[in-house]
Amino acid sequence: MPRTRLSPPPTELPAEPTQARRFGKARTAQSTALLEDYAELIADLIAAGGEARPTDIARRLGVSHATAIKTIARLKREGLATSKPYRGVFLTELGQALAARVKARHLLVVRVLEAIGVPVEAAEQDAEGIEHHVSDITLSAFAAFLRGRGE
Repeated sequence: MPRTRLSPPPTELPAEPTQARRFGKARTAQSTALLEDYAELIADLIAAGGEARPTDIARRLGVSHATAIKTIARLKREGLATSKPYRGVFLTELGQALAARVKARHLLVVRVLEAIGVPVEAAEQDAEGIEHHVSDITLSAFAAFLRGRGE
């Protein structure tokens, strides 16, 4: 029997494979969230100013320059980015596709949060976490919800 919004949570644990799948999904999302944030920011910096320098990336993400360099190296290993000396970081085709998916997911989550009354700044901040963990099924439900409202 499906739970309603007001029903209490179940008192028994889900089956082990079900629970393991849920936790596994969260761990996978956490490991990719960092790369997604970097790809999205790099795309935004390039769109706004034509380049994404490691110094700018570090400042905007609130991390050290060394941390940014380390993560940019991971982006390169994953085939998501390239860099040129004295020119900054650029996304590969694969990186651009990732950034576009993340941006679309982010905007959809923000729109839903705003639609249920969350203030803009809180919606933007909360979307930064939610966007990495939300499933495609939930994103489809979000889009259907907004369409139902005429948005």
